Amino acid sequence: MKTMKKDGFTILEIMIAVTIIGFLAGLAIPAFMKTRTTAQRTRCIDNLRQIANYKEMWAMESFANTGTAVDESDIAPFFKTGLPECPGGGEYDYTEVGSPPLCSLPEEYGHVFE
Repeated sequence: MKTMKKDGFTILEIMIAVTIIGFLAGLAIPAFMKTRTTAQRTRCIDNLRQIANYKEMWAMESFANTGTAVDESDIAPFFKTGLPECPGGGEYDYTEVGSPPLCSLPEEYGHVFE
């Protein structure tokens, strides 16, 4: 009499494995999204801090008074790799000397430098 040799997985075993993987992915994806949002917020605030520092350096070099408007071209030479971009997709407003730079994303995203 021939005996049958089991060479693969049954459909039930595959379905259980897929269910477990789906459950674990369902738990992990929200955590990754929260981490990504936090990292974007932190990077944006770091960019705003850097812009504020370079804006003050430009003001000292050019003898600009408080309230003088600052343009991208004024502080671009201070950045070695080019002007920073908001990782969340916002745009930076360099404002004037003495005021903090702003990100165009709403404050609810937390991209605010104080």
